[in-house]
Amino acid sequence: MGWALLGAGLLLVLYTLLRHGLRRAPPPRARPALRGRTAIVTGGSGGIGAATALELARCGARVVLAARSAPRGEAAARRIRTETGNAEVRFMQLDLASLRSVRAFASAFLRQEPHLHLLINNAGVSAGGTTEDGFSLSFQVNHLGHFLLTQLLLERLQSCAPSRVVIVASRAHCAGRLHPDTLGQPPPGPLSTFQDYCDSKLANVLHARELATRLQGTQVTCYAVHPGFVNTQLFRHTPLWLKPLFLPLAWLFFLNTAEGAQTSLHCATQEGLERFSGRYFADCRLQEPWPPARDDRLARALWEASERLVGLGGGRGEPLASPCCCRTIKVMVVKGRRPPVSSRAGAALRRV
Repeated sequence: MGWALLGAGLLLVLYTLLRHGLRRAPPPRARPALRGRTAIVTGGSGGIGAATALELARCGARVVLAARSAPRGEAAARRIRTETGNAEVRFMQLDLASLRSVRAFASAFLRQEPHLHLLINNAGVSAGGTTEDGFSLSFQVNHLGHFLLTQLLLERLQSCAPSRVVIVASRAHCAGRLHPDTLGQPPPGPLSTFQDYCDSKLANVLHARELATRLQGTQVTCYAVHPGFVNTQLFRHTPLWLKPLFLPLAWLFFLNTAEGAQTSLHCATQEGLERFSGRYFADCRLQEPWPPARDDRLARALWEASERLVGLGGGRGEPLASPCCCRTIKVMVVKGRRPPVSSRAGAALRRV
């Protein structure tokens, strides 16, 4: 009996330490009023995205839930409207696994919504498979789809500045390996799905870094965030043999979605972060990412390869549909600075 009690006590101590260590959720903070500001949250029908959208709506923002499933998206919008009393919450369909859908969403948004101040690139998957565009599923949903979406909406963000882009990355970026000449192809090896996810998260951090460089002087800032280890549906495609181990761990030790949304909300709303544009945040604090995520040459190569793959750089990809109301913005060109990011996207949108 004594050994059993001792063992139970040790297990309880281990559980407490692990739970405290992994669930270091930043405390909820007071948020500024956001009335008159418009936000898009991708993946806003559930998980961290829904929690982020709920808090933005509580602050008075007009919130667009951009998600693949219409029933889930409409239900989430109704739930948030009811809970917050904010009628300015709507659903718009967006499937990041389809570049055609990304373009259609951008076109519809630019026709229907005159303002955009916050773009929260939150949606993500960790699953094998190939998209209709021929890319690995995780890499397209987590990076390429968001890259194209950001480009297509950038002029609207600039016209409404000061504005922000928040890219939900992950500490998994530390295992990422990017080769611009094979970008978007499933990695080889038995852990291909996991590697693809890590690669996409490294791309997220590098995307924020390069985007910030190209946006200097525009009053549009961007941030990559690690939300923590959060119990969401992200790993619903985990192999069956692993679920009996993984799911209890997630339930016991991982953050809930409201806790996981805190760093995204911090970077979207906290005053005084402009000087940290392009940087990486975790636990609502500035942190240094893995060394490859600080490689400016790799960030530039990823950007140029991504442009080609989504059809903005004269490479692979179908022509962009015109949103018809896309507004031309004059941009000051500073000697020695790279071209503004909107130049190619805007030209493509005005092509028809």
